[in-house]
Amino acid sequence: MATIKDIADKSQVSASTVSRVLNNDETISVQAETKARILQVAKELGYKTILERRMKQKQQESKKALSVGIIVCQSLDEEFSDPYFFSIRQGIEMELVRQGVKAVTFRLHETETNEMMDTLDGLVVVGRLKESALKAISKVENVVYVNHSPNEDLYDAVVIDFERATEKVLRYFLEAGYKKMGYIGGREKEHIKNKKFNSEDQRQTTFERFMKEKELYNPDTVFIGEYSMAHGYELMKKAIQSDNLPEAFFIASDPMAIGALRALQEANLKVPEDVAIIAFDDIEAAKFTSTPLTTIRVHTREMGKTGVKLLLDRLKNGRELPLKITLPTELIVRESCVKK
Repeated sequence: MATIKDIADKSQVSASTVSRVLNNDETISVQAETKARILQVAKELGYKTILERRMKQKQQESKKALSVGIIVCQSLDEEFSDPYFFSIRQGIEMELVRQGVKAVTFRLHETETNEMMDTLDGLVVVGRLKESALKAISKVENVVYVNHSPNEDLYDAVVIDFERATEKVLRYFLEAGYKKMGYIGGREKEHIKNKKFNSEDQRQTTFERFMKEKELYNPDTVFIGEYSMAHGYELMKKAIQSDNLPEAFFIASDPMAIGALRALQEANLKVPEDVAIIAFDDIEAAKFTSTPLTTIRVHTREMGKTGVKLLLDRLKNGRELPLKITLPTELIVRESCVKK
């Protein structure tokens, strides 16, 4: 490749003059004829400035096929019983396909012995995975979390405001005239390698705080199991068998609410006349249940797509400042709870 000295020799000027001309130094005083000669010689010799070489390198890097890993913290059974995370994963995969990015999906238990992990350009983590566990299984630096933010000073994240969504539900209940409210929910799982630990679920903690502030809280009306239809069914049966059945329930997932509806039907209790229900997720089945569910709509696919966009912004544009994006939720009113 031609050098500045080669151009200087052929142009019969100093190397410093050539350097200043090629780098568009506006303070240099040189005749137009000399400047034109230098530029012509540089072109003939195929010389590229540092800026031109950097631009070419960036263009080549942008053309390189990117490879992104999706770490799914949930098992197949968990995804099947609660499609919330499945919908997030769909959003991620759809956006990666649209962007022409190769995607490789890993279940958490598959990552520790998978050598491919460290060859990836970036990772999208779906669910609660401790930062220490992530570092133990991968050296990939470009990471975005979806539905969890373990360290907003280091990682991009896409989340929803569970606290605000729960308060939206409870205020609607109060405005509808309900005061005796119960809660049916599951256990949030935080993953550390092959182990799972129960973690704070903001829906439950917000329910308890809000009800205590209103002096309406009764711990006997809080029922906790797993996020599945079966557990929703069993927990509602347990609530029915107690002597203190609430007149309204906030149920932390649509699948649990579907199971709870079944238990109420078996007990010949009508929804919402005897027990009102507001659920969470707005999965496809929510509007087709025996009593269509009033529920909090979470834009799960959009969460996944947004996570991919954040990751590609880092990979393609070099952004280093971590961003945390909170997507809105909305209350979808159907027959399971309407204002009196």
